[in-house]
Amino acid sequence: MRILCTNDDGIHAPGLKVVEEIARALSDDVWVVAPELDQSGVSHSLSLNDPLRLREVGPQHFAVRGTPTDCVIMGARHILGAKLPDVVLSGVNKGRNVAEDVVYSGTIAGALEGTILGLPSFALSQEFSIETRERPPWDTARKFGPDILRKVIAAGIPKDTVINVNFPSCAPEDVLGIRVTRQGKRNLGFLRIDERRDGRGNPYFWIGFERTAMLDTPAEGTDLAALRDRYVSVTPLRLDRTDEAFSEALDGILK
Repeated sequence: MRILCTNDDGIHAPGLKVVEEIARALSDDVWVVAPELDQSGVSHSLSLNDPLRLREVGPQHFAVRGTPTDCVIMGARHILGAKLPDVVLSGVNKGRNVAEDVVYSGTIAGALEGTILGLPSFALSQEFSIETRERPPWDTARKFGPDILRKVIAAGIPKDTVINVNFPSCAPEDVLGIRVTRQGKRNLGFLRIDERRDGRGNPYFWIGFERTAMLDTPAEGTDLAALRDRYVSVTPLRLDRTDEAFSEALDGILK
């Protein structure tokens, strides 16, 4: 099995080493193609107006000055040659990718691009807490990742579906199990604008997150609830975002 690994945290991110370890638990034919720089929050951005610079950093390890989407395309269509990867792994992201995160996340986008190319694809993310921000519990991803991948790959992933896996912020021995979940939803106040002043008194802004909004009680069965309860969350996400029910309603209205 040939596995292509990417991420959005960059070629030197600790989580990229973790995803490679997970991949090597499944296969010896592992390739790493990751962004040269941190690409967190770039979503499914594709570089069309800038050239892609490619740098070989080691055997079967490449850095691309571009987005996670660029990396998957470069890996599958150029670097790996005639033999396509059998699986794409994106991550392991430092921080969870749940609820609305899936819209913004470069980690999710890397896996989605693999799915667009017709390849079974997984997004892997390791949640951390305030206490473990500098040292996320990577061992949790290391322990549970390989077995989850084996079972899902053996079962077969439907076309146009990406598997979003989030590991809870606790030690492996404290994980209570695995839950298949649906995408959750936070309240509308989780984003905020932080205004500051530079040394010359000019304003500049950071997009931030309200911690109080993140403390809302999540709905049962969601990715948010699973992580809260110390379960690994496995969420199948569909590439087709059509709202079938509303499409039928519109069809009657607009005819």
